[in-house]
Amino acid sequence: MPPGKLIPLSEAVRRYTRDGMEYASGAALPVGSDAIVFGRELLRQGRKDLHAIFHCNSQQLNLLAAAGAVAKAECGFSGLEVFGFANGLRRAVESGRLELEDYSNLSMTLRLLGGALGWPFVPATVNVGSDIQDRSAFAPDEYPCRSKIATVTDPFSGREIGALRPLIPELAAIHVSLADPLGNTIMLGTEWSRFELSRAAKRVVVIADAIVDTACMRQYPNLVRIPDLVVEAVVWWPFAAWPQSSPGLYDVDEAHMKLMNQALATEAGTAGYLRDFVESYDDIGGYLDIIGRDTVAALSRGPTSFLLDPYRSWILPPEVLQ
Repeated sequence: MPPGKLIPLSEAVRRYTRDGMEYASGAALPVGSDAIVFGRELLRQGRKDLHAIFHCNSQQLNLLAAAGAVAKAECGFSGLEVFGFANGLRRAVESGRLELEDYSNLSMTLRLLGGALGWPFVPATVNVGSDIQDRSAFAPDEYPCRSKIATVTDPFSGREIGALRPLIPELAAIHVSLADPLGNTIMLGTEWSRFELSRAAKRVVVIADAIVDTACMRQYPNLVRIPDLVVEAVVWWPFAAWPQSSPGLYDVDEAHMKLMNQALATEAGTAGYLRDFVESYDDIGGYLDIIGRDTVAALSRGPTSFLLDPYRSWILPPEVLQ
C-alpha cells in the first residue's frame, strides 16, 4: 500500500521549506500534539529567519527561538502551562533577536478561519480596545497601532468593530495521531485549530505517529478532519510530538519538558541540547534511543492509551513503512 504521499522527514523539510518563509505549526495546546520533530529537522538542515505562526507557543517554537532560527513570530499564548514560561522564546525576545506579535487565542483561530475561507479580513470584536490592538512588535513606533488590527464600520449596525488580518502560511507542518499513505488523517484528543490551519496554509505536511491502512479511514469517515485533498505529503515519525503528548499514543514526558526548558534558558544550555537531542540521531531508531526505550514504553502506557484501541488493527508495521 505505501508509499502514496509518504516521504521521509528529511525530504519533507528539504522539499517544502526555505529560509525566511512563513512557517506554521503548533496549532495545539502548549503541552499537546505538535510536530516538534519537524522543528528539530528544520534546525538540522540549518533553516533560519523564519516567520513562525503558532496558535500557541510549544516546545517547538521555544526550541526554534532559542536556536536563533526565527526572526518573527505570531502566537496567542507564549507559556508552557505547568512547565512555566518558555525560556528559549523569552531569551530571543528580550535580546531583540525575535519580534513577537501577540494575539489572543480566539483571534488566532479567527485569523486561520479567515485564511481558510479566503476572506480579505476577519470582522471581530476580540482584542479591540486593548494593548493587543494598540501595540505591535512589527510596528513598535506606531501607537496606538492600527496596522495590526484595523477598525471597520459594521454596515448593519453602524458600530466600529475590529478587522483581523487573515493567516495564510506558506507551509503548515501539522502533527496528527493517525494518517494513511494518501494523507487522510485522524486526530485523537484536543483538535484545537488544526482543522482551520490545514485549510488556511498554502501547503500542508502531516506528521503522523502511526500510519494506518486506508480501510481505517473508510471505517471512520466522520473522524477524518484533514482529508488527503489538502495534504501535500505524509511523514511517519513515532513520538513526533515528544516531549509533549499525543493522546492515545503517549503521555507528556514531564522530566524532559523541564530539562528542555531549563536548557533553553542559556546559550550554553541550548548548544548542549542541540548536540544531545537534535543533532545526535540519524533515523527513527536513533531518535527513540535518545528518548530512552524504557521511557518510550512507559509513556505509551499512559491513561489515554485506550483511545487508540478502535484503530490498532489497521496500524501498519514499521517494516512496511521503512
